[in-house]
Amino acid sequence: MTDLEDFKTRLKIAKSKLDKNNLKKTSERSIFLGNAFKLGTELVAAVVVGTIIGFILDSWFDTKPILILIFFLFGAIAGIVNVIKAAKRMQKK
Repeated sequence: MTDLEDFKTRLKIAKSKLDKNNLKKTSERSIFLGNAFKLGTELVAAVVVGTIIGFILDSWFDTKPILILIFFLFGAIAGIVNVIKAAKRMQKK
């Protein structure tokens, strides 16, 4: 009977260790996905904002494709710079 109780005890300990490891892996994955979503959102938002500003200025000044393209490029550059800065901040942590 003691062998069975000893086995049950060891089994409970092993299960608790597995649960702790799975919880740690899950939290690491969620942090990684959160950071990836943040970087993607920063890039897309900068491009969208730059394009919208270019569209508004084009409609005011009646220079249809020029300012949209210029501000699209500004937005893309700003988005890339933001992603690089955010990645550097994430590496420090």
